[in-house]
Amino acid sequence: MATYAIGDLQGCFDPLRRLLDHIRFDPSCDRLWFVGDLVNRGPASLEVLRFVRDLGDRAVVTLGNHDLHLLVVAEGFAKRHPDDTLGGILEAPDRDELLAWLRSRALMHVEGDFAMVHAGLLPQWTIPEAAALAAEAEAVLAGDGHREFFRHMYGNKPNRWHAGLEGWDRLRVVINAFTRMRICTPDGAMEFRHKGELADIPDGYLPWFDVPGRASLGTTVVFGHWSALGCRTGEGYVSLDSGCLWGRALTALRLEDRRVFQIACPDGGG
Repeated sequence: MATYAIGDLQGCFDPLRRLLDHIRFDPSCDRLWFVGDLVNRGPASLEVLRFVRDLGDRAVVTLGNHDLHLLVVAEGFAKRHPDDTLGGILEAPDRDELLAWLRSRALMHVEGDFAMVHAGLLPQWTIPEAAALAAEAEAVLAGDGHREFFRHMYGNKPNRWHAGLEGWDRLRVVINAFTRMRICTPDGAMEFRHKGELADIPDGYLPWFDVPGRASLGTTVVFGHWSALGCRTGEGYVSLDSGCLWGRALTALRLEDRRVFQIACPDGGG
């Protein structure tokens, strides 16, 4: 039995199948962790969503920003972007079942010495605090009030956490940290424009995982979202978005021995 954490798929189904063949995935005993962004921009978002859903309890998924974008578009609170590839899902006969399944996925998964999120954890959050905040937002996403939440979800403000936040502001900060953040100030003010290399980070900001003394140290945080960062391991973190969509590689991390597996994706998601 093995558990493999897999980087951002974004609708790249053929590379996923090749990676599973490479690691000799056995659905009868192995498990897969997906760091989020199952869908969008790649050519086979519908196939990815159906495949992961059909894995049942063999798959653990954390929601990414592209997954949330799909849900908001489906509810009519955002328009498709020119490079979106969501039509297959939105027009599928099993659309409602797939979207309901996706909406009930986690924002954070904690197990043993590992925690998985899509983007990051604010530096002042301990693992138990982050898990409690994730559960708070997950209950809204999966509940009857999700449409009203989607109406208020987008926005860059507030850009930092404090315990006194309430209502949509509180949930927006939580969602932005888990699904959008790459960099922040040492005291946790998030910046959302930067998507590039470490060398190009604006003055005053750090990768969230490099903030000195961050409260989640002691647990290895597995995440994706930052394709320019690539597959990277450091103190208390592993990043797994190695740019499959952009013609680079798709990465899996076997948690039991922390061995990394990769397959090349010269044709992107095709």
